[in-house]
Amino acid sequence: MNVYDFSARTLSGHEKALADFKGSVLLIVNTASKCGFTPQYKGLEALYEKYRSRGFEVLGFPCNQFLQQEPATGGEIQTFCERNFGVTFPLFEKIDVNGANAHPLFQYLAKAAPGFLGLRAIKWNFTKFLISRSGSPVKRYAPMTPPEKIEAAIEALLAG
Repeated sequence: MNVYDFSARTLSGHEKALADFKGSVLLIVNTASKCGFTPQYKGLEALYEKYRSRGFEVLGFPCNQFLQQEPATGGEIQTFCERNFGVTFPLFEKIDVNGANAHPLFQYLAKAAPGFLGLRAIKWNFTKFLISRSGSPVKRYAPMTPPEKIEAAIEALLAG
């Protein structure tokens, strides 16, 4: 099993197979528009712009599970991200990342790349999962890890 076995709905409501990203290095992130880490959208977009031509994709999954920091609708999320941070990378429908209703992709990621002390639960908004070209999780990054701190790991996967 790998991330290519999953699909998710885009903000426009279309089902998107993650297999469409096969062969790319991915950074999968649960996001929110009203979080202290929301400015990370800018860094995520910068990485996307810099490495997209080499086979890198950022996939954003809005989530409202952490203090209801993503109360917006899909269209509002898209507009907010474009207007405030110039986001052009793919954004998906709002999902749960923890609990009984967690999206199957995040259930898989939480198990395949546990966090600090082996904890599986997603700690907060802007938890990041770096995925190899083969679709396997390489590493989980904490919400406070700024996107630019992941750049060397992205470059290594793109080169390898």
